[in-house]
Amino acid sequence: MGRTVLIVNPAGRDGTVARRWPSIEEQVRAAGIEPEVIITERVGHATEIAAGLRDDADLDLVVAVGGDGTVHEVASGLRGTDIILGIIPLGSGSDFARSHGIPLKDIAAAIALLGNGVDRRVGAIRLEGRPAPATATYPAPVHHAVNGEPEMAGGMVRWVFLESDCGVTSQVSRMKAEGKFKRIRGSMKYTLLGIRAVFGWKRQRALVTIDDGEAEVVDMSGLFCMCLSETFGGGYRVAPGTVATQAHASLACAFGLSKLKMLMLMGPLRKGKHVGKWGITLREARRMEVRAIDAKGQASSRSHDPPIWIQADGEPCLQTPAVLQFHSDQLTVRGASTIPNQ
Repeated sequence: MGRTVLIVNPAGRDGTVARRWPSIEEQVRAAGIEPEVIITERVGHATEIAAGLRDDADLDLVVAVGGDGTVHEVASGLRGTDIILGIIPLGSGSDFARSHGIPLKDIAAAIALLGNGVDRRVGAIRLEGRPAPATATYPAPVHHAVNGEPEMAGGMVRWVFLESDCGVTSQVSRMKAEGKFKRIRGSMKYTLLGIRAVFGWKRQRALVTIDDGEAEVVDMSGLFCMCLSETFGGGYRVAPGTVATQAHASLACAFGLSKLKMLMLMGPLRKGKHVGKWGITLREARRMEVRAIDAKGQASSRSHDPPIWIQADGEPCLQTPAVLQFHSDQLTVRGASTIPNQ
């Protein structure tokens, strides 16, 4: 292997990566890899580090060590280059790694793929929206030049490699980022967060436009996820059949659901059996726009109040108004010889 840089997020999986990292580094070196190791210090730092490596001609591989949030930040810094992204999955969900066939419970096998895996070029979603406000436990997002400049006044850009959603599901991401149910691991965390999000949800309407269709006023109670992977949230099969290399996003939609139906949806959603229930659809999509509406039912330039978060790969960083647009050929990922749904 050529020059390899490992970007390690010690805060991954609620801080457990810091404890596990020394033994994992030993495994990496035992596998014949002599990496440069950089430890992140704050939210967004991995993007800054990866962006600083973009022009290194001798660099072969940059490895994200952490969960989907770490992968998101590193991928954002590398997007648009030929530098290969590798992954050692240590997060609560690690669904991006799952979508590339990378073992989640066999770290030695994941490390082996860094040397003998298959490289694939994938697309990404450009997400632009208003920055979400900071809370006592979660910072406001910052602009990263590598993401590009916004087109709307007061906007900010993020790139999505796993999935983006808004409404009840993005409230789950917001609560997770703020440390709710911090001591609970895996998919159980997301289930409990989902239940709490449903009970705390306040109905809001939005003007939604999908691809070249007509704008439609909808009740955002339900499900609205633009996906580049079959699963997120630690294995919830939100977009069954989706393959990481496809040339479009998969859009799962369910509007106007009652709180009871949203709770009843969680079981089928976990198994990928939700499509067709209560009008839930799954379709190809390349663009969607979500805006607040004013008292006359017209599109508004304001954000929703209370906010409707828009999350990027688990980072609940933006809010409405928001535009998501799929772009092909954005990133090279090293994964297994076969990937889900290939």
